[in-house]
Amino acid sequence: MTNEKTEERGNRKVLRGIVLSDKMAKTRVVSVEHVVNHAFYSKTLRRHHKFYAHDEANESKSGDLVEITSTRPLSALKRWRISRIVEKAAR
Repeated sequence: MTNEKTEERGNRKVLRGIVLSDKMAKTRVVSVEHVVNHAFYSKTLRRHHKFYAHDEANESKSGDLVEITSTRPLSALKRWRISRIVEKAAR
C-alpha cells in the first residue's frame, strides 16, 4: 500500500539538514547546506537555507541530523515534512 501511494505522488525532493530550532509545536527549523562555485572566481562556497518542516510526533530535537521530504503546503511557511531522523545529537 505504501508503495502505491508514493508512486501516485511522484518523485518528491529529499534533503538532509540539521535541526536549528525545536521551540514550536510540531514544527522544526532545518538548515540545509549546499556547495556552489563562484561564477567568476571559481571559489567553492558553502551556502545554507532554512526550511520549516512538520514533525508530527515532536521526536526531533535541536542539533539532530534529519531528512526532510517535500509535501503539500501545510501552513503559510511549511512545505516540508521530516521523514526520518538520521542521527541524534549528542546531548
